[in-house]
Amino acid sequence: MTFYERVYEFVREVPPGHVVTYGQVALHLGAPAAARAVGYALSSLRPGNDVPWWRVINAQGGISLKNRGPQADLQRELLENEGVSFNGEGRTDLSVFRWWPRE
Repeated sequence: MTFYERVYEFVREVPPGHVVTYGQVALHLGAPAAARAVGYALSSLRPGNDVPWWRVINAQGGISLKNRGPQADLQRELLENEGVSFNGEGRTDLSVFRWWPRE
């Protein structure tokens, strides 16, 4: 299984209303320095896939889409529809919404 496939498999496990960080995914996959590669994996997804990419955010609890615009707005909307809230700075409280898998 490729690294990208392992990213997708892990992200599929994140339940609605929860988030994980890019670094958290990388760490879980045994590649703690690969947070950027997690982002690349998610950005390469084709439309209509079954991976809930919007549940992956940055370590500060914010949305990290490069161009911000419509995709960032969509990500925030999808998260808010699942019950994830954001503060005035556009960050979610990771102590409340972060998901940790059971080992």
